[in-house]
Amino acid sequence: MSSALSLLLAASVMAGFSPDAAAATPPQASSPAPHPTGAQIPQGEDLTGKVLERLDASPYCYLRLKTAKGEVWTAVPEAKAEKGSEVTVANAVLMTNFESKTLKRTFAEVYFGTLATPGATPAGANPHGQAGRPAKPVKVGKVAKASGADARTVAEIWAQKQNLKGKSVTLRAKVVKFTKGIMGKNWLHLQDGSGDPKKGTNDLTATSQAEVAVGDTVTIHGVVQTDKDFGAGYTYAVIIEDAKVTGK
Repeated sequence: MSSALSLLLAASVMAGFSPDAAAATPPQASSPAPHPTGAQIPQGEDLTGKVLERLDASPYCYLRLKTAKGEVWTAVPEAKAEKGSEVTVANAVLMTNFESKTLKRTFAEVYFGTLATPGATPAGANPHGQAGRPAKPVKVGKVAKASGADARTVAEIWAQKQNLKGKSVTLRAKVVKFTKGIMGKNWLHLQDGSGDPKKGTNDLTATSQAEVAVGDTVTIHGVVQTDKDFGAGYTYAVIIEDAKVTGK
């Protein structure tokens, strides 16, 4: 893993979007949350080109494309993309000096995104962006706090983040956004009615292998990490990683 990508991720979500990497920015259910560091969030771009080479690393693959901007490496969830075919990688975000431990290879530049369906415009492939948020805001209300000595609310995790770094916590909250399979992980954006929406401390992001649905009230158990720098301008003030869903 390079120093520029202290990796999602997670996220990602991505060999390919490997478990070595992850990235996401906590959106609100009704409006975008401010980035924890105040940094500008870069937007993905669409890359169209001819497949010159393919490296499979199930459930993901790397594609070397000949595009209008020259030859570039991209990484997408595994899909049909044969050598010689024309494809579009949507919402592609550039990562530099990205090391895939699975492939035992470092890419000077690689674009992470999703393979576009012909005639469609994918949304939500970039976990940093707001494109994939629910069409209707999720009504959160007040969610009852989990039980146990390590139980915390969203607001408490934000307030105690330095003391909680590297420690396990249990959180019961409502899923306001769910993004699947980015950088090898699923991304849960959680709210429980605590915290300050103006400061973004009412929303917490967690990575997990579990699948949930927007609107679910879940109990998760995971490790708190702080000041996570995923490169490309993405920095987390606080995130829960490798969370287990222990109840709904």
